[in-house]
Amino acid sequence: MPSTELLAPTISSYIFELLEEKSAQYNRPDFIAFDPISIPHRFSKKQDIEIMGFWAAVLAWGQRKTIINKCLELSQLMDDAPYDFVMNHQENDLKQFLNFKHRTFNATDTLYFIHFFQQYYRQHTSLEYAFSSHLKENDVTIENALIGFHELFSDSENFPTRTRKHIATPVRKSSCKRLNMFLRWMVRNDEKGVDFGIWNTIKPSQLVCPCDVHVDRVARLLGLIKRPVTDWQTAVELTASLKLIDPNDPVKYDFALFGLGIEGFAK
Repeated sequence: MPSTELLAPTISSYIFELLEEKSAQYNRPDFIAFDPISIPHRFSKKQDIEIMGFWAAVLAWGQRKTIINKCLELSQLMDDAPYDFVMNHQENDLKQFLNFKHRTFNATDTLYFIHFFQQYYRQHTSLEYAFSSHLKENDVTIENALIGFHELFSDSENFPTRTRKHIATPVRKSSCKRLNMFLRWMVRNDEKGVDFGIWNTIKPSQLVCPCDVHVDRVARLLGLIKRPVTDWQTAVELTASLKLIDPNDPVKYDFALFGLGIEGFAK
């Protein structure tokens, strides 16, 4: 744990102690049940964790209870064996997805996701490579990984244009909240039992903090963000501020900022 005396002047001892306290409070197994991360935690096979983790992150907007219920519905449509279903389904098996919908995510999007997963996993054993293969040697953040993944995901003659909005990219200045959250789940390995830490070719120090409404409000109140809009550069700015506290694992403070937001700290 870093000494408060070593922190930059912009990070007060109050903020340091608050973020440390709240990270410890929320980064524990009790957090899982009421969060979308509970969906991939239902599985033990690496590919199942990746598929349902990715889907849970992409569908993570709205009330958490609704998100979890929709993900459970999706999993049940795949017989609670997503990797096996993706690899071995028949054409007739896809008809049951025609009524699946969450917000603006509909059957067209769902069917393309299944198509992408099948094509990808026929060539690779882990979704990790879909992100890490685009990183350059000296990359400080995962920006190139996100850009490369977006291009890979949409590189198909079957790609429906409407599905593009569900996979964010820094190129469009998106904060990439959902993908950043998914990568946090897959990469961070602090043995607290929440994040999985099943990928090792992306460093925790390269992760960018997911910037949802709760995190954004709290971070602005604490002076961790100065940028007036919320976009990719805002997420990078927030992460840079958090690196003043822990340069090796800045995104662990996502737990603190999100938890404080849920508690109403920024209201």
